Amino acid sequence: MPQDRIQNAVTIITGASGGIGRATAEAFAGAGARLVLAARSSERLAALTSALETRGAEVLAVPTDVTCEADVRKLVDKAIARFGRVDIAICNAGIYIRGAAKDLPLEAIERCMNVNFYGTVHLIRAVLPLMLAQRSGHIVAVTSVDGRKGLPPDAAYVASKFAATGFMDVVRQELRGTGVFASTVLPGRVDTPMIATLDVPLASAKISSARVGRAVLRAVRRRRREIVIPFIGPKALIVFSALWPGAGDWLVRFLKLEGKER
Repeated sequence: MPQDRIQNAVTIITGASGGIGRATAEAFAGAGARLVLAARSSERLAALTSALETRGAEVLAVPTDVTCEADVRKLVDKAIARFGRVDIAICNAGIYIRGAAKDLPLEAIERCMNVNFYGTVHLIRAVLPLMLAQRSGHIVAVTSVDGRKGLPPDAAYVASKFAATGFMDVVRQELRGTGVFASTVLPGRVDTPMIATLDVPLASAKISSARVGRAVLRAVRRRRREIVIPFIGPKALIVFSALWPGAGDWLVRFLKLEGKER
């Protein structure tokens, strides 16, 4: 795939101030993209912007709450005002809420859905008409392996990731032949502050944010429909669970994949 799909491409990244979002911003900056970075924390966005501009990147930082549709539309409007187009949209903003379904307050479930699912939907709805009009563009959603096989006690988080993964599955098919592409990146456990206090077994070892950022870059460069990262273990779990749900449940229990909160 030619380098120029990334070079100078106007790229919106939500949840950019830390973790996977920051690593993705660094990866795309290194590939020559022009960045529009969104997150709630203006201070952390400013620090990242300064660091990337020092490396020669062109960056627009826009403090944004992805749960607010008006905020996301302002984000896209500011990208258009600055750069005149949007080429890549990376829906990455997310939160993790852990708790058994019987104990979860409704507010926690709604919060997870608002950030992880509707935050993704808001950005897709805002950029899709633009990309369809220009007959080019790429949308990437960073969901989770949990969006294919749920792990207890993460009912709220899993529900939101299943929703986002399913939404992207349909969007990708609907975009066939339009010149606009869609990819879903499904990481396993990632070493971010979001799960810093969660101890996990070796079978579910945490991977680096940088590795996920590179996977997002690869998804755009190679127009990959889905990337599961790491591949072998999570992919086997997904396949087992699809074919034999009981076997998938047994693997979760046997390998203690739910982890343990410190």
